[in-house]
Amino acid sequence: MLNYTEYKHKTSKEWVTFVHGAGGSSSIWFKQIRSFSKNFNVLVLDLRGHGNSKPALKDTFKDEYTFDAITNDIVDVLNHLNIKKSHFSGISLGTILIRNLAEKHPKRVLSMIMGGAIMQLNLKSQILMKVGVLCKSIVPYLVLYKLFAFIIMPRKNHKKSRLIFVNEAKKLYQKEFIRWFKLTSEINPLLSFFRAKDTEIPTFYIMGEEDHLFLPAVKKVVSLHLKSSLLVIKNCGHVVNIEQAQIFNNESINFIKKLELVAVKS
Repeated sequence: MLNYTEYKHKTSKEWVTFVHGAGGSSSIWFKQIRSFSKNFNVLVLDLRGHGNSKPALKDTFKDEYTFDAITNDIVDVLNHLNIKKSHFSGISLGTILIRNLAEKHPKRVLSMIMGGAIMQLNLKSQILMKVGVLCKSIVPYLVLYKLFAFIIMPRKNHKKSRLIFVNEAKKLYQKEFIRWFKLTSEINPLLSFFRAKDTEIPTFYIMGEEDHLFLPAVKKVVSLHLKSSLLVIKNCGHVVNIEQAQIFNNESINFIKKLELVAVKS
């Protein structure tokens, strides 16, 4: 089972589950835990191969790295803790996992907060992925990761986010990185499906105005999906929960509380 940490609230019955992106870990939510745990029960977890979710010896030779398999890892933790329903907050690739979970288990997802969401790979992103696929076995993964981090977060004010993610990625092994990179073959058809299919689950996208690779696609999705809304944060790049933590926290918590009020009234 994935490594996880839960923070119980004295009175609230609401849960918020945080899902990090590729190369990160639960520690990237350090600026969220205090604010959210004052209002809700909080669950943070490390995806397989990340943080303290190191693969067991029996899993070392397994190659089952699919979005469905990784999504099921998250569901296993929810089942273990007897969490029937939760709000979900994700960053980057974590938003794909949350959206996939909502598709596979819609009754367990109360809402989705999608930070730095990936809903489509533009031409630059696709070229980047293809370069990674060609080089993943011959170039040290950390070199590739640093390159990707710089392309996704190129500006001076993105430096802190880049450093945090690169430092987290150092904890991965080359084989683990390669397994995760194989997921790129699934991304395009999956994202195409997500863009085409609306969801009844309230979805709040929080994007940085400088998130040049992913913001345009999210704007288009929000214009088409009825239960979706978008906040664009100025002077902010891809990793909104770190670069503009206070805005991310305040807006996300208000979003959940408004949903709670609607649920009480109905």
